Amino acid sequence: MSDVVVERLNEGPLICAEGFLFELERRGYLSAGEFVPEVALLRPDALETLHRDFQHAGSDIVQAFTYNGHREKMRVIGREDRLEPLNRSALQIARRVADDRPGNLMAGNISNTNIWDPDDPQAQAAARAMFDEMAGWSVEERADLIIGETFYYAGEAHAALDAIRAHGLPAVITLAPMAEDRMMDGPGIVETCVALEQAGASVVGMNCFRGPDTMLPWIERIRAAVTGHVAALPVTYRTSEAEPTFFNLSDSPTCACPSPHGRPFPTALDPLYCNRYEIGDFAHRAYAMGVNYLGVCCGAAPMHIREVAMAVGREPEAARFAERMENHFMYGSHERLPAHIRALGDRA
Repeated sequence: MSDVVVERLNEGPLICAEGFLFELERRGYLSAGEFVPEVALLRPDALETLHRDFQHAGSDIVQAFTYNGHREKMRVIGREDRLEPLNRSALQIARRVADDRPGNLMAGNISNTNIWDPDDPQAQAAARAMFDEMAGWSVEERADLIIGETFYYAGEAHAALDAIRAHGLPAVITLAPMAEDRMMDGPGIVETCVALEQAGASVVGMNCFRGPDTMLPWIERIRAAVTGHVAALPVTYRTSEAEPTFFNLSDSPTCACPSPHGRPFPTALDPLYCNRYEIGDFAHRAYAMGVNYLGVCCGAAPMHIREVAMAVGREPEAARFAERMENHFMYGSHERLPAHIRALGDRA
């Protein structure tokens, strides 16, 4: 069976937008903390609009918004009866959007279940059952691939890969290691990527939790260790060696109104946001390493995806509206701009 993902990546980069949870929460369509993608049922128009915004910005993969749309999360909010309708709605929306753009791929999505326990076979079986049903719906709704993402247990990543392969679709598996720089059940990050590739993943790599500065060194190590394609999708926050993930980023001591739950994550991260140039630089550097599967995770807005696409030489529709600072009324260089107005720039 041919692998459409590998075939496309062999030809050049693929851009994948993620991060729907944060962006739709900012737009007022789901609740922070719960982060359950009910928007696929409650406001499918809003979800479709976001997909099309990312597509306009340069995303080649329309990823169905089923992150956290698994049975356990639906139990937490008392909506288990809406599990299958939610998944099918999200998959159908993604398929429709992808079909409107020749060359786009549609991806099903499974993710960390938050119940995986390396010492509890029953929890592992429950997680695998959730993966199987979601992968099955993805196949029935004509997904081209399935993305398994945000795994901080190596065992759970392997269970997700097994489920995807059992359903006959190409698998992209991305890890999200926490601050200890290892998988939480013991294996190393690079070691886990190598094992996943050997087990049949089409693409391995990292997504979420880490911003550009603390993800890129690991991407370089993964790229050197595996023979196939590598994925790199950071969050848009300024993580550092001292604070390698966005969970425990500290706010400025001068913040006059800190978040009531005691940390910036997840609702008060705004002052810690990367600018578009940092995201573009990450994409440029990763691409130069030989990484062809690129995107952005939590915190992503369409302009970040545009920066990724342009960093690898793409000209998405949104590139038409890339900055033209030469025409700015005060900081521009156009001959029609009055000198006395430009002179105000340093005093503004």
